[in-house]
Amino acid sequence: MTGYGKAESQIGGRKIVCEIRSLNSKAIEMSVRLAPMFRAKELDLRSLVSKRVERGKVDLVVVEEQSALSGQPSALNWTAAKEYARQYGEQFGEPVPAEVMAAIMRLPDVTKTQDETSELTDEEWQAVQELVEKTLDAYDAFRIQEGAALQAMFTEKLDGIAALLAEVEPYEKGRVAKIKERLEQNLAQLSAQTQAEIDRNRLEQEMIYYLEKLDITEEKVRLANHIKYFRETMSEGVRSGVGKKLGFIAQEMGREINTLGSKSNQSEMQIIVVKMKDILEQIKEQVLNVL
Repeated sequence: MTGYGKAESQIGGRKIVCEIRSLNSKAIEMSVRLAPMFRAKELDLRSLVSKRVERGKVDLVVVEEQSALSGQPSALNWTAAKEYARQYGEQFGEPVPAEVMAAIMRLPDVTKTQDETSELTDEEWQAVQELVEKTLDAYDAFRIQEGAALQAMFTEKLDGIAALLAEVEPYEKGRVAKIKERLEQNLAQLSAQTQAEIDRNRLEQEMIYYLEKLDITEEKVRLANHIKYFRETMSEGVRSGVGKKLGFIAQEMGREINTLGSKSNQSEMQIIVVKMKDILEQIKEQVLNVL
């Protein structure tokens, strides 16, 4: 959702600059700054941008370059100033003092520029719309470039999780045997009378049930499938809603990794799980940048 675009054009003898930038947000929040001549078209410009920017904190700026640099009005309404001065002379029968004239020059009607009172012609309004569309094209190009960088990053992180998942297998093979051996040793420490009273068949059943609960085959398969699905979703092309979908897949990956950690019962595997979680958090953070 982050993006930036800029374009400029000559409209009505003026150099007009348009900028659009956005940051992450769940909904669209648009802030608009317009030159006085375009303020009457604010709702139309908002609608124009909203058609192509679905969400994010969006800043739209359409200003005259000279006004943007100086921050001063391009002209004063001298007609209004002279009228105020005339009325003062008629009322008091004397020339307008300097301090009164200074106050007149600060009146809203006087400081209002000609641009604020003039209306855009159809040709100028069409040129403004084309300028905004051109800016949106640049904005989209920026986002596509950023998206390609994000896809490369996601691919690298997914490869990292897949590699860590492969590292689990050597520990998994000997893990069940070690657990079973430890249980047998604990049983051997019981008194002879207690051992004689133990139902060996029931003991074997309980041991099998316990070891099955520690089996991580299903979690490994599901995590591998989630990684595959994440890659496939990234390759579906540019379309709306991909970011939310990737976020949901990342959440499912997190559930499987957490279950691996709870079942690992072995320090080496727990270290691998911690590394997986670290990589997944990096993915979740950047998924927020995907529309």
